[in-house]
Amino acid sequence: MELIALNLGPMNPRPADLAVAVALFAVSHLVMTRLLRRINRVLQARERATAGVGRQADDLRAQAEAAREEAHALLAEARHEAAGIRQRAQEQGAGLIAAARADGVRERDGLLAEADARIKAERAAAETELRLHVAELAAELASRVVGEPIGPPSRTPAGDTR
Repeated sequence: MELIALNLGPMNPRPADLAVAVALFAVSHLVMTRLLRRINRVLQARERATAGVGRQADDLRAQAEAAREEAHALLAEARHEAAGIRQRAQEQGAGLIAAARADGVRERDGLLAEADARIKAERAAAETELRLHVAELAAELASRVVGEPIGPPSRTPAGDTR
């Protein structure tokens, strides 16, 4: 018996072949449906897992960003504090230098005053010493200039007019 009235040659299906084909199609459809359900469940579980991991990655990324911002804030604070410490150290150093300079100037002035006093004292002593011998030295010098010995002048007491 022919299902289609046309002469299709070898493509004209027989009812037994059609029944086997429909049965095989139904079986393969059921197997594929069950297999596809399992595949869909596995894909959904995989999607949930990857979405969960993606959310975890996003959370970790946000935490890392917050930690990085915190580290930047700490570094900025540390730089600010270091600048303050450096400024205070420079000010202290300038103060110590100024104090040392003032001490040096005071010590120099003291040494200069002491040296000036010592020079004046030595000058006065030398002048006194020279005044004692000035007459002898003058006579000796005059003797050299004149070429003949000249005796030292006699000393007259002060206030004596002879």
